[in-house]
Amino acid sequence: MFLFFSIYVILFKIMLIQLLFTDPLLFLIIGIGILLALSIHEYSHAQMADFLGDPTAKYQGRLTINPLAHLDPFGTLLLFLFGFGWGKPVPFNLYNLRNPKQGEFLVGLAGPLSNFLMAIISGFIFRSFPFFKNSLFLIYFIWINIALAVFNLLPLPPLDGSYVFLNIFPPSVRKFILLAGPFSVVFALFFMLYVGFPFIVQPLFKLITGIPLPF
Repeated sequence: MFLFFSIYVILFKIMLIQLLFTDPLLFLIIGIGILLALSIHEYSHAQMADFLGDPTAKYQGRLTINPLAHLDPFGTLLLFLFGFGWGKPVPFNLYNLRNPKQGEFLVGLAGPLSNFLMAIISGFIFRSFPFFKNSLFLIYFIWINIALAVFNLLPLPPLDGSYVFLNIFPPSVRKFILLAGPFSVVFALFFMLYVGFPFIVQPLFKLITGIPLPF
């Protein structure tokens, strides 16, 4: 149910596939960062659902950080060709959760929260150990995780934020957001481009790493 969007057209202003021919090392760094961030993000959804009483994802082999369990073939192909893609949704049964309303909130929050946690841990390593001060992997990995956490927390379906925040909105607002359908993703992309990245993601990156965004 929780889609994972990697918006690299906006993140890096370049199609990821181009890096394979112009800078293979950076292609590898970003590719590994994407797979690791995606896997832990989706695993966190599955782990939270299982912890709260729903083993659906566990029975479908999603309670793992193995990227192969979370990749959608078509979404992955689009990611590497055009810079926009998604992973397989993590299934869960709302009515298996011990407290459905609270459980939906926690399962939805688990993915973005794991991205923030990875960014913070990586930032601590980056700031604490001089050996990692020039680590391109940590710099991109922190950036990827912050961007994905902020993006996924937008209260728009099918993003995780719709399960985290929609229940607190008035019925009229919820109905409007749900009717927006695919257009909500377009709005989310423009929001990230003009608001999310310059005013949320970049300041968070500097707060976590202690340096301005170097690209």
